[in-house]
Amino acid sequence: MNLLLAEVAQATQRLADAGVPSPRNDAEELAAFVHGVKRGELHSVKDADFDARYWEVIARREAREPLQHITGRAFFRYLELQVGPGVFVPRPETESVVGWAIDAVRAMDVVEPLIVDLCTGSGAIALALAQEVPRSRVHAVELSEDALKWTRKNVEGSRVTLHAGDARTALPELDGQVDLVVSNPPYIPLTEWEYVAPEARDYDPELALFSGEDGLDLIRGIERTAHRLLRPGGVVVVEHADTQGGQVPWIFTEERGWADAADHPDLNNRPRFATARKAMP
Repeated sequence: MNLLLAEVAQATQRLADAGVPSPRNDAEELAAFVHGVKRGELHSVKDADFDARYWEVIARREAREPLQHITGRAFFRYLELQVGPGVFVPRPETESVVGWAIDAVRAMDVVEPLIVDLCTGSGAIALALAQEVPRSRVHAVELSEDALKWTRKNVEGSRVTLHAGDARTALPELDGQVDLVVSNPPYIPLTEWEYVAPEARDYDPELALFSGEDGLDLIRGIERTAHRLLRPGGVVVVEHADTQGGQVPWIFTEERGWADAADHPDLNNRPRFATARKAMP
């Protein structure tokens, strides 16, 4: 075992003792980041090339600063995104939301599907859809100016059209034309603040996390926006907390003009997102 791998083993234990959920993964990612190699190449770093700055970034992660803030990058499906203070770090569970959305769009008999991503944050969902549905026209909406600094970097050179604005009043010029509305909105109840992981509570922007006493305030607003934007037969996909699976589909009721409202599990088989179809007139 070379010096770096021995240090990674020690770092893994330190991160585990600090309560970091994925200590070995993060210890290896940070070693690769500091030494400019891939994780699978850590064994090739010569002892003389060990960089003591490794212990500086381990101390930051030990204090529960997000891995992605330290490295400045987040991986999402086939994307590498720039992230940092002021923007929500995309999570792996959202990848299953996007996977369902992509399948839904591909199943539509539409040559150039029109897609809107509300509360886009880093742009992860919008960019994934633009990349994996090649002829789609994707619009992304974000309210926070701090987040938009990162979104603009990520969407530069892509086919995503970015809009600064409120998800509840966004894009009236597209009313009745959109094939898919997708969103990973804030959905944590204000009463749950103390139970949120430090990486999110202390570093993700509050605007991207909390939404009223039951966490559903903005989802209720998105329901109205989605109904306004979608064409008849168009589909909405909204992520929610795994504890809200019994509540969110009931927001998309027949009385409000929806059909086929349903909940779907993530990769851990927990309720993760709700979908509904705009009813035909």
